[in-house]
Parts: sequence; structure tokens; C-alpha cells
Amino acid sequence: MVARVALGLIISSILMVSWVSAEKTGLNQDEIAIRKAIETYVEAYNRGDASAAATHWSRQGSYLTITGEYAKGPDKIRAALDQFFAENKGIQVKVAIFDVQLQSAGRAIAKGFAVFQRPGEESDEVLFTATHVKEGGSWKLLKVEEEESAVPLGTIARLGELEWLIGDWVDQDESGSVETTFRWAKDYSFINGAFRVIVGDRVDLEGTQVIGWDPVAKRIRSWIFDTRAGFGEGEWSRAGNTWTVKLRSVLGTGQKASSLNIYTYVDPNSFTWQSVGREVGGELLSDIDEVRVVRKNAEKAQAKPRK
Repeated sequence: MVARVALGLIISSILMVSWVSAEKTGLNQDEIAIRKAIETYVEAYNRGDASAAATHWSRQGSYLTITGEYAKGPDKIRAALDQFFAENKGIQVKVAIFDVQLQSAGRAIAKGFAVFQRPGEESDEVLFTATHVKEGGSWKLLKVEEEESAVPLGTIARLGELEWLIGDWVDQDESGSVETTFRWAKDYSFINGAFRVIVGDRVDLEGTQVIGWDPVAKRIRSWIFDTRAGFGEGEWSRAGNTWTVKLRSVLGTGQKASSLNIYTYVDPNSFTWQSVGREVGGELLSDIDEVRVVRKNAEKAQAKPRK
């Protein structure tokens, strides 16, 4: 039983990666608190500190295994962890959180996947849903549910490099604006994007984009379609915090086009975008200079600071 209970505890252990830090500014304060609580939980877990890890569970916190084994409350969870750590020296866990949903003022759900590693063994991967409740002013774990993923977790992990794109974005100047939205598809299989170009008081162009992981070519690809009957395919490559997309397109007129579109992560609320090497129908076009794209809620927060 201890091993199975510990598996559930492992799933809720989260080592935050750089693009999902607890200090991420554009997030609801409760989401920041939940992510920070999970971050400190994993620190305790990876130290093998059962007592510290158990304090992150609510009084009603429980885990039900697939086989029906059950542990409830911080005391029993601490005992299970104590025994598990003694039998699994040096075990470490890394987890990527892809979504935190606030269901009410005192209840939230975090979703993601966990990779845990025992020394000298192959890693194990699990998709999880962790329910949190607010207890005594702090967010605590209430329950953890695990499931098999219909999507290979390696695919989710590679697309997770672009998790910072998820949200609503705007690039605006005196001539108009470009609004872009990115959302996870079901089971984190793809990232779905939508954009529209607004000139004056009218929408000049709209389009959709799908970003996915190609397991054969072992790279991120994207497909884009617009309301002028154009379509294209992009190949993504990464160098540090910069992603370059080699885009080949066919315009609605039948002309072929190509460009290199460059996304550079700046911080959780902004990135830059530029397009170079542009060509349409064999004719070279001028580059589009680098522009700064900001997260919509961050833009509102800057425009209307809290009093």
C-alpha cells in the first residue's frame, strides 16, 4: 500500500520550471499562492522531509489509489511518506503545471504531469489533477487523481516549452492592433491560436494557428490559416529564449510566400516578434521590425494600477 499511496503523493510534488514560476506577475493572486505552495511542497519532498510535505495537505486531504488503497489526513500521509522515503532513497520529482482553475474563493484545481526518478532507474511519468482548498488562509492539497494520457507525455513536455504563450496578447500602435490568443487543446495535444488584425474600427484580417509536436521529425510544427484563403506551415527551432519559425505559405491568390518569424520571450507578460527574410512570389519584401507584444491583463493592470 505504501508504494501506491506514495505514487499519489509524488504526482502532487511540483518542481516549477523557469517559465511557470510562482512570481509570475499577470496571474490572479490566489493562483500565485497555489503555485508557490506547490513549489515549497516539492522542495520538502525532494529533501525527503515527510513532516514538512505533510503540512501541505488539508485536514481532509486524501489519496485513493487505482487499486482502492486509501490514505487520509496529514498524519497518515506523513507516515506513508516516511516509509516510502526510507525505501526509496534519493527519489526526485519534477512536475509541469499547465493550468490552475479557480472554481470558487476557496477551491481550485491544478492540472499537469509529473516525472519522478529513482536513482539508477528509468523515470516514470503520470498525468494528474490536484484539488486544492483554502484552509486557515493557506492553500492545501485536498486530493490527487491520476490518469493515463491519450497524448504521449513527451509530446506534452515539448509543447510545454511554449506554455508561456498561453493567454491573450495585444500589439498596438497608432495605426491599429494585432490581438492574439493561445489556448491548450484537449489533453494538451496541441496549442490552438487565433489572431485578428484591426485597422481603425474594422477587422482587416483574421486567422487560426495550430502548434504541435512532430514525433518523427522531432520538432515543433505549426499550421496557419487566414480569412484571405491563405495557409502555411512552419518549422520551429529554439535558441535559448528565442523561437524561430521558418514559414512557407500559399496566399489566396496562389502566390507562394516565405519568411522567418522570430518570437523572443521577455518576461511572463511580454515577448517580442519580428519577421525577416520575407518573400512573396519570388519578390523580396522589407522586414517587419521587432515589436513588443504584451499580455492583455498586464496591459490593463498597467493602465489602471491598484489603489
